[in-house]
Amino acid sequence: MNREEIKNHLPHREPMLLVDESEMDGEYVVSKYTIRDNEFFTQGHFPGYPVVPGVILCEIMAQSSFLLIPQEELKTNTALYAGLDNVKFKNSVFPGDTVCVRARCIGRKGPLVVVEAKASVNDKLACQGRLSFMLVPNDKLQ
Repeated sequence: MNREEIKNHLPHREPMLLVDESEMDGEYVVSKYTIRDNEFFTQGHFPGYPVVPGVILCEIMAQSSFLLIPQEELKTNTALYAGLDNVKFKNSVFPGDTVCVRARCIGRKGPLVVVEAKASVNDKLACQGRLSFMLVPNDKLQ
């Protein structure tokens, strides 16, 4: 699935759309995002050392997990963070790097979805953690 196809499933738009491509691989979703030179989040973080903020790596993992939620549900609901657990940052990510996310659903109870995700660059772990999302009906967001 390319970036334009992803826009049919995710509500995010530039500059917050942080997935370039995504596909299912068995029980896993595998997604990629290349960090561009002009990203808003590296312009001041940090001058002369443009490292991707950890919270952005978590957002890349979260957005990358969208294929784990049935698409029919994403048409009428928005997935909002419910929690971040055991998140660990292992290596820095910089402009020019392609972040590869591998994630799988490890639990589901009603509208609560729990995902385990790992983000790497060139097979080197950058970030990992457990992400929880609550599916909120779109009509409740207005």
